[in-house]
Amino acid sequence: SATPPPLSPPSFLWQPRTLRALVQLEWILLAIALLTSFSPLGMRPSGALRSLPPGFIRLEGFPIPLMISWGAMVCMVALGLMGQRLPRDLPRDLPRDLPRDLPKLEWLKLAYTLIGFALSWLTILWGGRGATVFPPLLLMVVIRGCLLFPKLGRWGVAGVAFASFVLMESMALMRLKPLGVDLMRLPRLPGGPGSRRLPPELVEGLLWNAALNASLLFGLVLIFVLLLVGTLLNEKESRDRLAQANQRLRRYALLAEDQATLQERNRIAREMHDSVGHSLTAQSIQLENVARLLHNDPHQAEVRLQQARQLGKDALQNVRHSVASLRSHPLQGKPLTAALQQLAEEFHRNTRIEIQLRGELSLAPSSSSDSISGPISGSLPALPLEIQTALYRVVQEGLTNITKHAQATGVVLSLHPTREGLGLELSDNGVGFELDQNTTGFGLQGMAERIRAVGGTFQVVSQSGEGSRVAIAIPVF
Repeated sequence: SATPPPLSPPSFLWQPRTLRALVQLEWILLAIALLTSFSPLGMRPSGALRSLPPGFIRLEGFPIPLMISWGAMVCMVALGLMGQRLPRDLPRDLPRDLPRDLPKLEWLKLAYTLIGFALSWLTILWGGRGATVFPPLLLMVVIRGCLLFPKLGRWGVAGVAFASFVLMESMALMRLKPLGVDLMRLPRLPGGPGSRRLPPELVEGLLWNAALNASLLFGLVLIFVLLLVGTLLNEKESRDRLAQANQRLRRYALLAEDQATLQERNRIAREMHDSVGHSLTAQSIQLENVARLLHNDPHQAEVRLQQARQLGKDALQNVRHSVASLRSHPLQGKPLTAALQQLAEEFHRNTRIEIQLRGELSLAPSSSSDSISGPISGSLPALPLEIQTALYRVVQEGLTNITKHAQATGVVLSLHPTREGLGLELSDNGVGFELDQNTTGFGLQGMAERIRAVGGTFQVVSQSGEGSRVAIAIPVF
């Protein structure tokens, strides 16, 4: 079989720069290094330009001729272009089809940093000007090292940069010329026109003292850069974590909403199956009896027909309750008090059970229904939507339970502020039930779960023959 072609290096080895502020800072440092190559520090007397060192070119057209190393310029430009891309961290899920002879990706960042140091050294070995060109280049390498390595690695890169600067100054003070170029411009030694009055020992001491001060200053700059870049990186990581947390929170909120919607639909489906299905089944049986008794016993047929009609009305009423429960946003565009008042009106219109609305807030004008007294006003303080929805759904479920089981003739709904927040009570004068004997309490359980989900308390008080009362307290203020 044919040998498969070798795979090219994966695209995830490199990543673009993200922190624009650090990119701009590196370009500023590179501009400083380039400008110092043409600064007065790079000027020499015209007599010294008769024989240029290898790799230097002469620039005419200036008051004093300049010389610049093209090799140093190439190294600086290459170092600047390297910063456009950085080695990416090693992915956790590497493709299985990567060739085995690929170098370990963990070493790519180290090699990248070493190349940066090498280009910095080549710049001053070919072009000199170490005192002015070398520090900006080293700072560029340190900034990139901060983006590539953790905290300990950042200090290691900074330590190598500081040692490089100290080594460069030591080599310059010892008059070492690795490629025949002065590493940095030095004052003339004793014997020149400006130093005849100074002893050689004093001049040498001043030079070493200046080198020590420059090293300390460069060390302080390195520490400042490390702290600055560390602060920027920590801020970026905090923003990224916050964005991820917000995204996860939005996903959880959508999942919770979908789960609540599914539970609500399942509950309504069970109710429709139990109530509407039972009523329609019984109605079908009664209609069959009507058809069978219509000729033999018209009186019984009439009785069964009336029962079938009543069963149809019950089924229609249950369907209306279920459709009302299916409304996804019952509070859209109106306050909680108005929604509760409308719910009470619908309850009275469908069941003909008298309901009273009470509250200790400012009262609104009465609605058109004469069987609703003391309507709740819409002047409650602004409540979170989840609390308003929970209260609306609980009242809706409570009224549905009263319609099905309470056999009540009167209902009282009260919404009032409390010292801790908001209180709501729903009571009826029906048959009541024993709490310890209630085996069909799915509705009560769902009501309690809704209230606890918004941080409230839910309490049911009921006895056989004495009606029932639901009390809710929610701390919202």
